[in-house]
Amino acid sequence: VSNSETDPTCLLANNSQSTSSPEDSPESSGKMPKFAETVVSDKARELAKKILEPMTFRSGGRPMKNRFMLAPLTNSQSHEDGKMSEEEYLWLTKRAEGGHGATMTCASHVQAVGKGFPGQMGCWTDDHLEGLTRMAEGIKRHGSVPLVQIHHAGMRSPESLIGGQPLAPSDDEEWKAREMTLEEVKGMRDAFIQAAVRSQQAGFDGVELHGAHGYVICNFLSPENNRRKDEYGPGDADTFSVEGRAGRMRLLLEIIKGVREATQPDFIVGVRLSAERFGMKVSDVLEITRLLLNEPIDFLDISCWDVRKTLKEAEPEFVKPGEESMLLMDKFLALPRGDIRMGVAGKIKNVEDIALCLEHGVDFILPGRASILEHDWPRKIEQSLTTGKPYMQPMNPVSPEYLASQFLSPKFVEYLSAARWNNFVGKEEEE
Repeated sequence: VSNSETDPTCLLANNSQSTSSPEDSPESSGKMPKFAETVVSDKARELAKKILEPMTFRSGGRPMKNRFMLAPLTNSQSHEDGKMSEEEYLWLTKRAEGGHGATMTCASHVQAVGKGFPGQMGCWTDDHLEGLTRMAEGIKRHGSVPLVQIHHAGMRSPESLIGGQPLAPSDDEEWKAREMTLEEVKGMRDAFIQAAVRSQQAGFDGVELHGAHGYVICNFLSPENNRRKDEYGPGDADTFSVEGRAGRMRLLLEIIKGVREATQPDFIVGVRLSAERFGMKVSDVLEITRLLLNEPIDFLDISCWDVRKTLKEAEPEFVKPGEESMLLMDKFLALPRGDIRMGVAGKIKNVEDIALCLEHGVDFILPGRASILEHDWPRKIEQSLTTGKPYMQPMNPVSPEYLASQFLSPKFVEYLSAARWNNFVGKEEEE
């Protein structure tokens, strides 16, 4: 990104697809962010054009018109009973309208006891069907593939939200979580399957199983968090042995099998994994991924946090001679995957970032922050790639008023203002 800045008011007027009225726009209030011109090489521009190509899925489900899949983003905009709100509907349908080939919901909990956030949209009861159905229809109306990320927060479920002790594969002192009974594990497995069925019934084309970020599926995959002695843990075997890893993977594999058997053959099934952290080492996640790529899934979503992160930065002891500059995502992209699609997420903000991902073998990308900042980010990237004009990247921090113009509610803005989103939202300017 260069240091050159341009008139942001003119930029938004030229590029935005926003339907907000002029009197409510950030241009009129003087709360526009700064924009910077992104410098793109001819090689990168040509590489990045693949992002505009359609992408099919092995199950035969609805193809994506391009390779932008909206990342599943926590936003705390729905109702506390899990029912979809108008704010959640507007946020997602505007991303579909803005050109994302697939639009994925936030993490949607499959049991009330698996709630992870205030205002989380649920899919654990038929009471949620009306909102889910409306959402699926709204996304499809704009030619985007609607997906639900199904989720259970596990040991990260706040006691204040679920009214009891959070659940985990094994007792966890740090999170004050208790070990689930065998009956609870099987009940949760069935809840994931039923949530997928409910999503299909509502008109969604598929689901992503949230196996990342320290939530319940990730907990079961983790050798640090899963010390169970029954079939859903390593038992008495070495946790890194074939038997031990099979026990840790059992919950995820049974959910995949159950979803496949309970839904239509063309229902899209994906999985999100963390490349590292959350009680996982890169070396172990790679072996889990290798095994998972033999399962009947359509896509794998690798959460890297930063696609430019190197293997050395992630796990220095795992680096072999000659791999000192290798990117973390390269280890996963090198695995044989047949016709399973692999995507990555992590600070993908501009054409150069897209080109990097595609050059390294990524099939699709999952933009998060870029799609928060601009609801029509895919269209703006397409415009830049097809016209040769530079993409003007909005720079953080941005004002709450600007985010409102991109169809974020005050609740979402408040969430983004928290410490974990350092310097994403700036203070409101005094009039």
